[in-house]
Amino acid sequence: MSVSRPAPAETFDAPAQAPLRTYQVRTFGCQMNVHDSERISGLLEGAGYVPADGADADLVVFNTCAVRENADNKLYGNLGQLAHVKETRPGMQIAVGGCLAQKDRDTILAKAPFVDAVFGTHNIGALPALLERARHNDAAQLEILESLEVFPSTLPTKRDSVYSGWVSISVGCNNTCTFCIVPSLRGKERDRRPGEILAEVQALVDDGAIEVTLLGQNVNSYGVEFGDRGAFAKLLRACGSIEGLERVRFTSPHPAAFTDDVIDAMAQTPNVMPQLHMPLQSGSDKVLKDMRRSYRSKKFLGILDRVRQQMPHAAISTDIIVGFPGETEEDFQATLDVVEQARFATAFTFQYSKRPGTPAAELADQLPKAVVQERFERLTALQDRIAAEENAKQVGTTVEVMVTAASGRKSEETGRLSGRSRDQRLVHFSVPEGAPVPRPGDLVTVPITSAAAFHLVSDPASAADYSLRRSRAGDAWDRAQADSCGVPAPADGRAGVSLGMPVLPPRR
Repeated sequence: MSVSRPAPAETFDAPAQAPLRTYQVRTFGCQMNVHDSERISGLLEGAGYVPADGADADLVVFNTCAVRENADNKLYGNLGQLAHVKETRPGMQIAVGGCLAQKDRDTILAKAPFVDAVFGTHNIGALPALLERARHNDAAQLEILESLEVFPSTLPTKRDSVYSGWVSISVGCNNTCTFCIVPSLRGKERDRRPGEILAEVQALVDDGAIEVTLLGQNVNSYGVEFGDRGAFAKLLRACGSIEGLERVRFTSPHPAAFTDDVIDAMAQTPNVMPQLHMPLQSGSDKVLKDMRRSYRSKKFLGILDRVRQQMPHAAISTDIIVGFPGETEEDFQATLDVVEQARFATAFTFQYSKRPGTPAAELADQLPKAVVQERFERLTALQDRIAAEENAKQVGTTVEVMVTAASGRKSEETGRLSGRSRDQRLVHFSVPEGAPVPRPGDLVTVPITSAAAFHLVSDPASAADYSLRRSRAGDAWDRAQADSCGVPAPADGRAGVSLGMPVLPPRR
């Protein structure tokens, strides 16, 4: 046992500095939630918190989804696991935000009374104050607003990536799809002014990013709030004039509002990528009507035709719901037929499940789980075959890949790094012996040597088949890694020691 000695009479101890509180944000749901979590992290770090970095956190924030299946079970399961942890760690706090918090409100505190703060989609910025009040009052704080308090993009942000970033152009949605609860949780569409958006894009580029994804619940209806129906196409073209911005993407458009001026802008703006994610939901016109989706399969396929006329090599992805109430075998076959014609590069497929508060939850003819499962398996088998066939067409082509920090599951065995092609396909590639190794954010040009349903592979035969272009984004990665380790980056702008750079495993 150690014994502390009193300080000499003529000296005084400086007051001990309180240890920094650590935090962790756990995100469920869509890209909007991922972007919101970047805002939450920025707010917390602005309030003096630091990332937990794998250690037990003093604060755990759940940013929740109410759209995906079993969202509430996932939340309460995670909360239950933390209940005992909190009992053994005085001062630990738990907060719940996002769509499920907006919907369930008091239910969360009733089921998990140990939660300290509950906040909604409209008042993310209130989180630090709610946590402080909960600590001061020793009581849970619940604050849910019915309308947007501050546009999220005005809040501080801690981005997950230095080489790419999300930029919200709108929040909320004016559509009334019967399966979707988003409009009631995020409100009517609110559009940012173009100047604000472009200023944020420019700030990201100035910070080293070379890729930006424009984000909204329905991006191609952007401008409806301030009366300019051509605003989205104009915004895409404006992004084309930002020096240093190499890749522009957007998600997600609505087929009913998709216009030819957007296709023209995509095709004519060099840094807008040849990639489109556009939700189909169903290939049956009857089901689309029941879903209150204001387009039909012929219009959807017509948009794809016009996109491919101007961008023949565009990769198109989609969302599809299987087993919507009342869906017959004939309806489901119509979906299979559209999928066959559309030749999607990727499809995110979902089994329909009831969402309390949505009109579809009250419809008759809810389908048995076994029927939905069987159809789901048929659809995924079809799409997997199409994806494999479409990817096989890439073998023999040469693609530009932006290197990402994440590697494939088998990278240790294969010695490959990973990245995304211009059309957003995942590419696992190897670096030939003697060739320079890229950093995340750098760009490599490589030949596609093989393909699978969910990725492409490049194993260049020699250094002559591989080229590396070091980028501002790779420099930004180096600086971020150096800063995180307290090692300054070179002042002359040269690439420094790439601390944290993906290590190229040995080929086996």
